[in-house]
Amino acid sequence: MGIRLPSMVLPAKQILKVHRLLARDEFPAGAIRDVPKGHLAVYVGETQKKRFVIPVSYLKHPLFQDLLSQAEEEFGFDHPMGGLTIPCKEAAFINLTSRMTAS
Repeated sequence: MGIRLPSMVLPAKQILKVHRLLARDEFPAGAIRDVPKGHLAVYVGETQKKRFVIPVSYLKHPLFQDLLSQAEEEFGFDHPMGGLTIPCKEAAFINLTSRMTAS
């Protein structure tokens, strides 16, 4: 099941949730230590989750906001990996982040 990317705005509560997780250190053991300042780890995949470290600035990008909104609509805020989980195809995530870097 893939995620479509409709045009929506990221609710502030999603950004705050990410910041709260970072502040409370609610990521898997050792995950925070290898994330550079100004970045965050996200887990991407439909069945197997792969960890990506992305710049925090991506949270403000409209394409990434659309992806997060779609993930929230379809799957809610249940993040079993302990961090931000985006249940989409890995190739789609890489394509999206490549477009964000190019723009």
